[in-house]
Amino acid sequence: MAEFELPERPEGRVEDDPLILPVSVTISTLAVLVALVTMFGHRAANEQILLQAKASDQWNYYQAKNIRFHEMEGYVDLLANLAPADKEKAEATKEKYAKQAEKYDKDKEEISNEAKKLEAERDVFGGRENRFDTGEALLEIGLVICSMTLLTKKKIFWFSGMAIAAIGVAIAVTAFLLQVAG
Repeated sequence: MAEFELPERPEGRVEDDPLILPVSVTISTLAVLVALVTMFGHRAANEQILLQAKASDQWNYYQAKNIRFHEMEGYVDLLANLAPADKEKAEATKEKYAKQAEKYDKDKEEISNEAKKLEAERDVFGGRENRFDTGEALLEIGLVICSMTLLTKKKIFWFSGMAIAAIGVAIAVTAFLLQVAG
């Protein structure tokens, strides 16, 4: 069997560098935090899109009620200005249309309030998404700066990267503090 001679390790072996383990653990932790903040950001963005679609649906519903309201008002005006042969029947029809117009007008207000509520909730998720994105960017910058420690052997990069990443985490955490008013 052939024997192989292993080359001697040069001075300054990886095992001798006290920064390797703590910086590597820091980088791994920051990578996990980046993944989590990214996931929360995507979820906030998806929720924002869903709420925008729901708000748009409500505004479409509002518009449909508004069209019906104006249609019923037109019928009431038309019946009020005609000289029908059967006045009692015309008056009953006019009252029916007036009640429907009143109902549509009331429905519009409720629908409008619901749409505004959905828009407010959408705006909160938009704010959350922005904070998660900012936190994610700062975490990634911190991760890259920490990794420079392994190349330069200078602790200033490690501490700077951790400080920037801590700011990113703090900003991302503030996203959970945003709430819908009311």
